[in-house]
Amino acid sequence: MRVLAASEPALADASNEDWFSASPGLVVVLDGATARTDTGCRHGVSWYAARLGAAVSGLAVDPETTLASALSQAIEAVAKQHPECDLTSPGTPSAAVALLRADATDVEFLALGDVTIVLDETSGLQVITDERVDQTARAQRRNADRFPIGSKEKQAALIEMKHAELAARNQPGGFWVAAADPSVAQHAITGSARLANLRQCAVLTDGAARIVRMFELLDWPGLLRLLNQEGPHELLRRVREVEQHDPVGARWPRNKRSDDATVVLVRSSAESQLDG
Repeated sequence: MRVLAASEPALADASNEDWFSASPGLVVVLDGATARTDTGCRHGVSWYAARLGAAVSGLAVDPETTLASALSQAIEAVAKQHPECDLTSPGTPSAAVALLRADATDVEFLALGDVTIVLDETSGLQVITDERVDQTARAQRRNADRFPIGSKEKQAALIEMKHAELAARNQPGGFWVAAADPSVAQHAITGSARLANLRQCAVLTDGAARIVRMFELLDWPGLLRLLNQEGPHELLRRVREVEQHDPVGARWPRNKRSDDATVVLVRSSAESQLDG
């Protein structure tokens, strides 16, 4: 296989709460959720994302373990690594998760939370995005969008929005992300594609996918062309350029000027297959 990837924090001097790994037949991408309230955990989001990513990577390599089961077991294993923390806190560290796994005939996928998987098949593109979080706290989101990034009003509105999100997190009718409850894995979006029909696939955290989903400066075919022609680092450079030209969110209202951004491109078929 040939894997091209790039990942960078929202700010050069900040920690990256995204996490990814790519090995023959398995790609794991996590997007740690921004903590705006008390988490009850002394470790932080980056720690959680790294521990969960490592755990699910180790479990998902076993083809006898379903991706959902691997995620469930990984969540449970990480919870056991910090029992001194209050894992019942509504704000306990969490992460969106995307998994891709290939065998000789198929590519399986799993998405939980606001990550995006793009499958470029001979029949067309299949875009898998878990948008359930966007359906929550709508009034609070609209209110937060009224204020410029960096203002006191924006910060207060974002705290209000976060509390509304947390009330809906991992609840029926709300949205689902990996946190401390292993059972959330059963709510993941899962599926598969025939390896022979798959030309390439990409996995993006929302900080990278915003060039399509928020800024609408590329469509998904255009994003894949850019990744192939100029590489993942150019995609992130363009995202940052757009953010810098709209620093307070006047044109594109958003929660923060920049977000951690990760993109992984996997080329398959004649170029190089997921299973090597």
